[in-house]
Amino acid sequence: MKASVAELAKLPGVWRGGELEHVVHSVVATGHAALDRELPGGGWPMGTLSEVLHDGVGIGEITFLAGALTRASEGDRFLAWINPPHLPYAPALQQAGIVLEHCLVVRPARMEDALWSAEQALKSGACGAVLSWLGESVDYAVLRRLQMAAEAGRSMAVMFRSTAAARLSTPAHLRVMLAQEAGRLEVRIPKRRGPPLLVPIVLDIGKKSPYPLGEGRSNVISLPARIHVFA
Repeated sequence: MKASVAELAKLPGVWRGGELEHVVHSVVATGHAALDRELPGGGWPMGTLSEVLHDGVGIGEITFLAGALTRASEGDRFLAWINPPHLPYAPALQQAGIVLEHCLVVRPARMEDALWSAEQALKSGACGAVLSWLGESVDYAVLRRLQMAAEAGRSMAVMFRSTAAARLSTPAHLRVMLAQEAGRLEVRIPKRRGPPLLVPIVLDIGKKSPYPLGEGRSNVISLPARIHVFA
């Protein structure tokens, strides 16, 4: 007997083109109701790869995810930073509610080591979230490996790339694009499990906290004994 369209739409990974997917994987709230409403399942996805595209550092690319990162690292799970452009700024992380003892910063000398570190951190299951800065030359096969590692470890995998990556294909389930305007963050969603979001979401994050990445700061890690840094 042939299945109806309604029956097929109930299958995992299947959704109507004009609707958001009825997700079966877990999500965590971002703390921004307007953003959560536009994400399948009502939050940032766990157990899958997502991409944040932006130009420049310190426009709010970490701050807007602070709520999701805090929730993802609950239950003694670690938050791994792989090859960040600057070391995390501890006071801002604390203000966002992130436990500093749960932060692991990995700054490898070679990009091959950064890729390996990201994959291992994701599939270990010890990390609730893994944030990666792996450059623009990462090919699709490597991204697919990170996607599979995130599924295996049930981790929130976030890869930060420039907006030039928008023209490249990706296995990521979610891709958002950021731009800052007058202290506010414009969030576009060119890829999600459902139709792309054509109208940007505007988030007012300018006064919430200092940038969690300590660009240009001499005291980036003010509590060095509580954040684990590996180089």
